[in-house]
Amino acid sequence: MKLLFATSECAPYSKSGGLADVAFSLPPALKKAGNEVEIITPYYKCVKERFADEVEYVGNTYIRLGDADMYCGLFRGVLSDVPVWFVDNEELFYRDRLYGYSDDKFRFAWFSKVVIEVLPQLDFIPDILHCNDWETALSVIYLKDDQARRSDYRNIRTVFTIHNIAYQGQFGVEDLTTTFALDPGWYEGALGYEYENRHDVNLMKGAMLMADAVSTVSPQYARELHMHEYGKGLEGVCDLVESKMYGILNGIDPDHYDPSKDPRIPCNFSAAIKDGKETCKEYIQETFGLKKEKDWPLFAVVARLVEQKGIDLIQKVLPVMMKKGIQLIIFGQGDRKYTDYFYNCAELYKGQFGFSDQYTEEMAARVFAGADFYLMPSAFEPCGLSQMMAMRYGTIPIVHETGGLKDTVRPYSEFDGIGDGFSFVEYRPKSMMLAIDSAIKIYFAEHDVFEVIKDRCMRKDFSWKKSAQAYMKMYPDICGNGFDPNVTFKDAYEALEVVFGDLKEAQDEYLARQPDDYQTVCEIHIEGPGAGAFYVKFTKEGMEMRPYTYNDADVSFSTSFDNVYNMAIGTASWSKLFVNGQLKLDGNISKGAEMRYLLGTRRLETKKPVKKPKQGTRKKKS
Repeated sequence: MKLLFATSECAPYSKSGGLADVAFSLPPALKKAGNEVEIITPYYKCVKERFADEVEYVGNTYIRLGDADMYCGLFRGVLSDVPVWFVDNEELFYRDRLYGYSDDKFRFAWFSKVVIEVLPQLDFIPDILHCNDWETALSVIYLKDDQARRSDYRNIRTVFTIHNIAYQGQFGVEDLTTTFALDPGWYEGALGYEYENRHDVNLMKGAMLMADAVSTVSPQYARELHMHEYGKGLEGVCDLVESKMYGILNGIDPDHYDPSKDPRIPCNFSAAIKDGKETCKEYIQETFGLKKEKDWPLFAVVARLVEQKGIDLIQKVLPVMMKKGIQLIIFGQGDRKYTDYFYNCAELYKGQFGFSDQYTEEMAARVFAGADFYLMPSAFEPCGLSQMMAMRYGTIPIVHETGGLKDTVRPYSEFDGIGDGFSFVEYRPKSMMLAIDSAIKIYFAEHDVFEVIKDRCMRKDFSWKKSAQAYMKMYPDICGNGFDPNVTFKDAYEALEVVFGDLKEAQDEYLARQPDDYQTVCEIHIEGPGAGAFYVKFTKEGMEMRPYTYNDADVSFSTSFDNVYNMAIGTASWSKLFVNGQLKLDGNISKGAEMRYLLGTRRLETKKPVKKPKQGTRKKKS
């Protein structure tokens, strides 16, 4: 499958937030999954200054948007074997910042138009055009316009990913024709936005309605978008596109964020050999002017200093934290009211509190590596990557249970010892302080437990492998052909290994309650594409999955690869498939209900029947 990833930023070339990290790591993961993938992004000033030697000039053309007929240079680079196309226009993109200019609406409208117009020059007509956030939303609209006239574009399908619904691309009604050069009918057709007595053009809304699929960056955030407090006025639109909305958790590149070989940190370490983390702690204590107290817990915040990131909560509890005998580092840029406050605190709590707004990726990695706890109390967080990065470096997260933070951090429970971080539900200073107190208690009173949690964090898999598999289910779905009809049993088995492995924690909880001699074996036969058989054995010790038949299996299922996959990820009902004749069951019928639980679909716990959604990994509405 051919995929073109359109993005307004892409690390390491350009970055202002998490989108750049996704563009850096998702396309290479999709390429490893067997796709042809290319990226297209603006050729900013920062790219020219730092990476001019790594890209080559390919050619140029002129792209018209309304009355403006503007030069468009094309440069080509390579990121992890993925071609990256850079769109050059110095009038629009040779600036000190990526965003924040009065003509941003034209800059990114023109870039969106370029994405569609230059496909023949790229010699790359994709099966899927994957657009991201409002800056590329108009590419979905311009493609729809062109598909009415161009037969070579008619088979292109579109995905629109919402990385943060708070930034929607809202502009005046007059911009529809003057800036975006669209027919006035598009206002009623998709782009009109009437909310709180405003009448605007909303680019994100238009892309959501017109795209073949809408995705967002975590399952929890996909559910939250239907709620007034999170939907930012688009919750009704989210309801309209529910049947084509997917919640797919972002990942990180585990090789890039690997403390055992990261050249950015002062001393390397690993889950097996953690000694170097103490050296990293001493380094950031010295760098941020803290006392070298190795026995004090060191908390850190690496974030944009804006209200969304929970900085107001940190302000309110900071004096209390300073009385607890701990250290705190805050590292990031943002609103002046916060930077002024934290600079004052650095003077007030010398040796205990450190602050810098001189942000660099290198220093951020050193803070992740040196801290004991990572504080991330975001009011809302579509996915969040910082908590994953921190955990990769053995820094235990303390998070507000929202969006991707809830999906990635399991709160520690004293009752059963399960968990890899700390969390709080109510967005209040007191609730956050209780979570911080729990972390402090573990650090001082149960340091062996602290080490266990730290070890879990470092070993947790946040790679793009699982997410790429979810995208690889979504892409064929919207092209109308399901899984590749030529999929081999090896491919099918490896995909199922990923999704079954992701259920290990729930399976272990169930198995822990069983008697010592417990054993049950399920044999699964894939029919059609990916045909073959494998078995899954459950014992008190855990799950064993093997690509072979098992003669004495307790129960045997036969169905298609699509059905097995969808049952495992919870988007298909076992009982409905059985009633419809799409699932054959042989053997011990009583084991069938048990296997439905162990293999991931826990519909038995659901009081109301769950309507089968469109195939793919998509959110379930709260």
